[in-house]
Amino acid sequence: MFEYQKNRRYFAQVAGGIEALAASELTALGASAAEIGYRGVHFNADPAVLYHINYNARLVSRILAPIVSFRCRDREDLYRAGRSVDWGIFFSLEETFGIFANVSGNDQLRHSKFAALCLKDAVADAFRSRTGKRPNVDPIDPGVWLNLFIEGEKGIISLDTSGGSLHRRGYRRETVEAPMRETLAAAMMALSGWRGERPLHDPMCGSGTLLCEALMAACRIPSGFLRSRFGFRFLPDFKASLWERVKRAADEGITPLKEGLISGGDNDKAAVRAARINCSLLPGGDRIRIHHRDYNDLSSLENRTILCNPPYGIRMKPEADLGLFFKAFGDFLKQRCNGSTALIYFGNREMIKKIGLKPAWKKPMRNAGLDGRAARYDLY
Repeated sequence: MFEYQKNRRYFAQVAGGIEALAASELTALGASAAEIGYRGVHFNADPAVLYHINYNARLVSRILAPIVSFRCRDREDLYRAGRSVDWGIFFSLEETFGIFANVSGNDQLRHSKFAALCLKDAVADAFRSRTGKRPNVDPIDPGVWLNLFIEGEKGIISLDTSGGSLHRRGYRRETVEAPMRETLAAAMMALSGWRGERPLHDPMCGSGTLLCEALMAACRIPSGFLRSRFGFRFLPDFKASLWERVKRAADEGITPLKEGLISGGDNDKAAVRAARINCSLLPGGDRIRIHHRDYNDLSSLENRTILCNPPYGIRMKPEADLGLFFKAFGDFLKQRCNGSTALIYFGNREMIKKIGLKPAWKKPMRNAGLDGRAARYDLY
């Protein structure tokens, strides 16, 4: 038996700052014994729950199934562990595979890329010793993703049951500069507490990521609705009929979007076009109102939930004064948004001081390489 089969324990990779939210989401989706660890959450799940989480989780990046744990002092230990697995149980020669690695605290294996290369050689040689042939490697979009985790002298080789990062929902066909990652947008939705009880508006919607995540949350659209494949189908105990039942039950729970519930706008015509295209790919997305309009042209945004990811640094023109931009936006919120709640992501956290409003709270949230902050404002 492989390690995950012995204890049904998996690991969810999660972006920094939202681990607690992700642990709560995993529990709500049926996971048990959720425990926050380094860069993610450990949890237990039976096969049905594992499929359900991969199809519905909005906040996690990948779900890893540990195959083998081993003492990893050096390259030889790593190679030996990789060779010990009969990889033909997981995938055939016709499938491509790729490896992503996380390495820390090991004196002999200091670089993730080198460690991944060592494991790649071990997997290929394991195939060749049994079949006389080796599968091809695809470092960009392989059929099978394997993960290597090394911390000190502890090593774990896992199969990525998600089949690639779950933030790739499939609706982002068009984009603009520096879009918000989908899992972060979903975290913003979770933090907002919005449940569709009043209208939601994004006044700087960009390519529509927050609008799409709002739609999926309001209408119970599974996060994996547009994904064509998942990695759990390569597990040796995968049950296709069970997966079909799990998927069908989730899809049958989709509800229609109420007219006028979700809207957005942007002063960039290309962004508006991208947002409309992206939203239209989801059920009910054509009912989201998206306008080519600067937020300052709105008479008011009262008694609603406001979510936005304003431009920051790399999304602004070089000559723009970022401080003045945020001060003006703060004035708009104070003067024209009475009764609303605004949740704003600051990619440049220094701009929190410029907006001229006291936040109810601030939370660290990483967006790709940005150490940003989410801040909530209650507008009275």
